Amino acid sequence: MIAAKPSPTAATGHPVLPALLSRPYPAVMGVLNVTPDSFSDGGQFTAPERALAQARRMIAEGADIIDVGAESTRPYGSEPISAEEELKRLQPVLPDIVALGIPVSIDSMKSAVVAWALDQGAAITNDVWGLQRDSGIAGLVAERGVPVIVMHNRERADPAIDIMQDIADFFARSLDIAAKVGISSDKIVLDPGIGFGKTPEQSLTALARLGELQSFGLPLLVGASRKRFISTVTPSEPHQRLGGSIAAHLLAAQNGARIIRAHDVAETVQALRVAAAIREQG
Repeated sequence: MIAAKPSPTAATGHPVLPALLSRPYPAVMGVLNVTPDSFSDGGQFTAPERALAQARRMIAEGADIIDVGAESTRPYGSEPISAEEELKRLQPVLPDIVALGIPVSIDSMKSAVVAWALDQGAAITNDVWGLQRDSGIAGLVAERGVPVIVMHNRERADPAIDIMQDIADFFARSLDIAAKVGISSDKIVLDPGIGFGKTPEQSLTALARLGELQSFGLPLLVGASRKRFISTVTPSEPHQRLGGSIAAHLLAAQNGARIIRAHDVAETVQALRVAAAIREQG
């Protein structure tokens, strides 16, 4: 698979990304779903006080970013909600999480929601449709000058396709959209979307061949935390997949991931830092 590197359009990027990417081990993005129906922790943090307590806990455990989402984007069985409902879930909690002082990313595929979150101080946009679902997100990101996570996605899994080629083609389209509205390449992070629009085997392939995506010349984010593909290797429920999540994330880090998105922050931070320390002794 061959992918052309995008040409940078700015000499320096948003200050958030260089700080996150400058360490010898990947940054950890803690997952905070203020939703009733997310696949792993739906309903646990819908109460604002519980969401804020969980954010504080993840920060204490070493999270570098808190990723806040108010609409389930699980790859199967999620129900879409309106922007009004999404904002209703976010308004009691997101400003207080921003006030905790570490970068907050807004996990939304609606430009109206992203705009509001950025107004409240969110520092990163996390678009699970890679700028290809809501056409307003790309222009908004360009206007605000914030980093954006571009995730690969599909409406449904197709076991017959070459998933790595599909990911590469998707990213090429996303980067074309970004370039046309003036998003500089130093503000873009690519996410192969483990579990999204993929069979379990294709998710394993995307992790195994993650290094191929470095040809884009952009930072990579991987979120394999508690994903269903783990249960196809060892049968398990989401809360029983810590070992598989850490295994996937350590291999992702070895293959170039610079940000790891995880539910289990303390364990993930420990694993990544110990692995980095061992490599330094080699």
